Amino acid sequence: MENLSMIKRIFQLFKITRKLATSGAINSIDEIYNIPLSVKFLFEAMSLGSSKKYDNQKLSPGEKLCNACESMGTTFIKLGQFLATRPDIIGEKTANDLAKLQDKLPPFSTYETKQVLKKEIGEKLYKNIFELSEPIAAASIAQVHTAKIKINEEDKLVAIKILRPDIEKLFNEELDALMLLAYFVENLVPKTKRLKLIESVHLLKEITNIEMDLRFEAAAANELYENTKNDDGFDVPKIYWNYTSKRILTLDKVNGTSIREIENLKKSGVDLKKLSENLIQQFLTQAVRDGFFHGDMHQGNLFVDKKGNIVPVDFGIMGRLDKNNKQYLAEILYGFVQRDYIKVAEVHFQAGLVPKDTSKEKFAQALRSVGEPIFGQSIKDISGGNLLSQLFEITEKFNMATQTQLLILQKTMVVVEGVARKLYAETNIWEVSRPILETWIKNMKDPKTKFDQVINTSSEVLKRIPDLPNFMDKADYALRLIAEGRLNLGALNNKSLEVEEMKLKNFKNNMIIGFLGIVILILLVF
Repeated sequence: MENLSMIKRIFQLFKITRKLATSGAINSIDEIYNIPLSVKFLFEAMSLGSSKKYDNQKLSPGEKLCNACESMGTTFIKLGQFLATRPDIIGEKTANDLAKLQDKLPPFSTYETKQVLKKEIGEKLYKNIFELSEPIAAASIAQVHTAKIKINEEDKLVAIKILRPDIEKLFNEELDALMLLAYFVENLVPKTKRLKLIESVHLLKEITNIEMDLRFEAAAANELYENTKNDDGFDVPKIYWNYTSKRILTLDKVNGTSIREIENLKKSGVDLKKLSENLIQQFLTQAVRDGFFHGDMHQGNLFVDKKGNIVPVDFGIMGRLDKNNKQYLAEILYGFVQRDYIKVAEVHFQAGLVPKDTSKEKFAQALRSVGEPIFGQSIKDISGGNLLSQLFEITEKFNMATQTQLLILQKTMVVVEGVARKLYAETNIWEVSRPILETWIKNMKDPKTKFDQVINTSSEVLKRIPDLPNFMDKADYALRLIAEGRLNLGALNNKSLEVEEMKLKNFKNNMIIGFLGIVILILLVF
């Protein structure tokens, strides 16, 4: 059985390397990283007997890599999307190019959809579903249908998201092969260890398996709904738990206009200036008040209803900040608004984000170089990409540890800024942010708030004491991964990674033993 598994994994590795070699991906990566000759030779050998794809030479390496990922299918689309959230590993330019990945694939049949529905929710509840549409959207992991369900004699118009058949098996097999490839590359080329290839693929495998349990996405949507249900201007679709399972997510169908359809919004009488400001303030409120925010707020995931409310969809990527990070975030942003760079520097030091031996004055000066050029400008004159690039340069220059839990926040801020710019170019993000940050900091310094924090902290400690050895079970860990935008390498389960690395070593040894056995057999026979 073990030998069969080894042969299967080797075959899968062979298919993966041929995909990489013939899609143009390796040529694109070589333009970015200058791949060692030994690795290039390996992939050239793997492409023998097949026609290689050559991208348009006018495209940037990142754009070519983006096209290659799309051509290689589901696993590589998800890998590209994952890497797009890690500019600290692949660089900002490549990350921005990979962010353009189109996650669209041909749909599977409505007949298969019906079979999955019957199996997941049972015949009794299935009879309450009617007017099931053909697929209205199809991505690498799931597709979406609309339907009506009868609840308490009332018809509800819903959207139903359904996983592709056998998608878990396909992903796990291809990611196992990618992990094996990453292991060989790291051992052949020690310099690549800084890219944490094995860790990255291992994390992608874990978060993808979580993403393929739609109950976690439902939980994220439900938490955002509870946090924002009393907020004006933001309306999260309701989840229908009886019609939600591991493979199915059912929620209210959005009845609104895409936020990208600006002309239609104008015709509907929507105040674009107010909408732009609302978008920025809603995002910041969720981040600093709740510590839980939608982490993928691009135009395709935002709609506007008849009342002018912002309606988000797709809750697969969420961000979460703990109490300390919320406070640091608010004070850092408010420090930029006030142009108090010494204060911003002090907050960084208090948070332990900067090595203690760093000069506070020099760090404040570096922060000033980021803040001053953008202060007082309208949003149309601020380059979110340049700002993010400068922040990463400062991170590297001052030897700051990468705060992976803040990466999704930084990228989402840039995206929100861009959407707001398209709605109303004159919106000033700093002026719009000021009241949210001032209110948050005022509340944080209120004596009653501080007393409540002490009580809550004490309660949390007492609750955790009996269970300290097992501080987080699998469900907690899964929720934290999805809540942190599924990015946090620091939260990686070290034991599971160690086990995976041990398996890879054993697999390598078995391959060597098997190869030697074949050589000896050939020598004996011939």
